[in-house]
Amino acid sequence: MTIKKEIFISVDIEASGPVPGKYSLLSIGACLVSDTDVSFSCELKPTTPEFIPAALEITGLTLEELEDRGLPPEEAMLAFKQWINQVTSPDDIPIFVGLNAPFDWSFINYYFHFYLGENPFGFSALDIKALFMGRLTTSWSESRSSHMTKVLNVPMTANHNALKDAIFQANLFRAIIKLK
Repeated sequence: MTIKKEIFISVDIEASGPVPGKYSLLSIGACLVSDTDVSFSCELKPTTPEFIPAALEITGLTLEELEDRGLPPEEAMLAFKQWINQVTSPDDIPIFVGLNAPFDWSFINYYFHFYLGENPFGFSALDIKALFMGRLTTSWSESRSSHMTKVLNVPMTANHNALKDAIFQANLFRAIIKLK
């Protein structure tokens, strides 16, 4: 039996609110955990006018700007799927890695299924917060990225830019995996 190679892909998104469907996926950033220079990013046209002001404020994005320059969602998800296929072989398993993965995963999973009918990541994701808690036996409150950076000696570079945040997450993930 051949063991499939697991390809860890750090994914971060920015959205106009907390749930897909009612709110829009605004941007996607992704990179290989093993090589953060191998990356993907795009901005999407909003699918709804709904937004939480704080969600837009932290990203610096506006729905109007994204309406003009963002990709149609189906085109964005197809481009993301094609990138995933480029960085993995048919025998590999792409694994979605995120910091607070349930949030990012909910949008990616919804958009892949809604626009393409399938999710190349399958039906699960790996959460960095949970991994950190288990690996270091910490509490939930000690699994914030600001605490992780201190413990792992990883520079804080997260700034609500999806690609930069995906790279930051990949650095955290690698540091956790290397712990003895």
